[in-house]
Amino acid sequence: MDLTAGHWIYLLGMIVIIVVMIYRKNVVVPAVTATFVTAWVFTGSLADGLSSVFNASLVAASELFSIFLIIALITALLGGLRAMGADERMVLPFQRMMRNGSTAFVIIFSVTYLISLFFWPTPAVPLIGAILLPAAIRAGLPAMAGAMAIAIAGQGMALSSDYVIQVAPGLSAVSAGVDTGTVADRAMVLSLITGAVAIVIVFLRMRRQILPPDQALLDQWERIGEDGSLVEELAEANIEVPVSGDDGISGTTTVTTTGGGEHAVPVSGRAGAPTLSFDEDADAGASERRARVFAILVPVVFGLLVGYMALGKFTDVVPESTGGDAAGLVGGTAALLLMIATLAQDRSNFLDTCATHVVDGLVFAFKAMGVVIPIAGFFFIGNSDFAGRIMSLDEGAAAPGFLFDLVAQTQDAIPDVPLVMGLGMLLIGMATGLDGSGFSGLPLTGSLSGALGPAAGMDPETLAAIGQMGAIWTGGGTLIAWSSLLAVAGFCRVSVLELVRQLFLPVVAGLLVSTCVAVFIF
Repeated sequence: MDLTAGHWIYLLGMIVIIVVMIYRKNVVVPAVTATFVTAWVFTGSLADGLSSVFNASLVAASELFSIFLIIALITALLGGLRAMGADERMVLPFQRMMRNGSTAFVIIFSVTYLISLFFWPTPAVPLIGAILLPAAIRAGLPAMAGAMAIAIAGQGMALSSDYVIQVAPGLSAVSAGVDTGTVADRAMVLSLITGAVAIVIVFLRMRRQILPPDQALLDQWERIGEDGSLVEELAEANIEVPVSGDDGISGTTTVTTTGGGEHAVPVSGRAGAPTLSFDEDADAGASERRARVFAILVPVVFGLLVGYMALGKFTDVVPESTGGDAAGLVGGTAALLLMIATLAQDRSNFLDTCATHVVDGLVFAFKAMGVVIPIAGFFFIGNSDFAGRIMSLDEGAAAPGFLFDLVAQTQDAIPDVPLVMGLGMLLIGMATGLDGSGFSGLPLTGSLSGALGPAAGMDPETLAAIGQMGAIWTGGGTLIAWSSLLAVAGFCRVSVLELVRQLFLPVVAGLLVSTCVAVFIF
């Protein structure tokens, strides 16, 4: 198809969105505006332009709703486990294994990765920070080393692959028009390579700072921030945190980062201030026996589920679960476990309590991912598979592929060098992650991968996985201070700016190595 004015408007809109991301601003308004103007100019109808704004979000929501639903169900399950105290029980046994700083480093890294893989890093950070980190500090592990291990394992490795919940690979795959399972598999490999390189560099740099176990180390660490220095640093990031006091009352407060994510940060209160905790009343009334049972049951069930999916992938014993099938298995399992946990915890109010957890999960899902819908709608209009529906074109009419048409016109100028293309997609992903989200840029990297991959002689799935690595390792919380990394620094009581500085070299080295591996292997 020849390029039209609509194509050039679409290109301009994409450039504006990238620039706005670089300046760490929300891109919803530019995305909606670009959708409206592109459709209006292409169809020549103001009414079609206006309806395209709605249709774009509707199409995006219909394509992505399975992602929202699985987030809601996993979050609801976590709420049910937290109500009985089973979430804390999951990690308590690991405290006994922390005999020295090196062991503590490995345990914190491993447990954070496993929890984040199934529940995302948001609940992993408070669990590790409140339960395992003090034991690690007492064992001789520097707080900075613990913070880097948590960030790399959770905000980096687990979130960038998102192999179990498959939100990230789902967004990338839908935008690229490829199979979710393939993107998830390649993202998992790349995340493991990136994480392995980063964590080895971190350990080699920090091992000389590991000290012999001593209770005095924990006492010293617990006094950090009592002078208000931690609060002052958070205030510099435009985040309101209560000033600490000297009465021993402590808890957490929720802070909102530039990227729009909400994170819990430990604070101390003054006399008479309410004590803040994670569902403290529910935890206090929870049965010890039920908490212990579900702390074992849930990881075992999810472990068996992963084993089942792996069996289907590598053998013919069971059918392979890919894409929506895998998401359905995880979501259905989470829903069943939620009902069982709620019934065991509160039989008299089982129906109401279970419904409340589901509603809370849906609210969290739309808070966390709702901003992606209008952004994805703009990039969907650049795909001919969706453009016709969005712009209400007559049935049978040729739908434009704005993005793909633009790439086709510049195909001769695209370097036929896979390494250059891979590194370019990595940089684009990292640029989109500068807004502090990590997920908002996936529709862009996915769409570009679907368009540029064939032109450069590369699999779109590989390019999508590379872009996903760049976006989430950057915006998910390892390379910028205004992301969820702020929560990690808060719980570990370290400077978030210093944490970013310490993570930069290991993470960037890991991303470069994994990109090179992806280009030459996949």
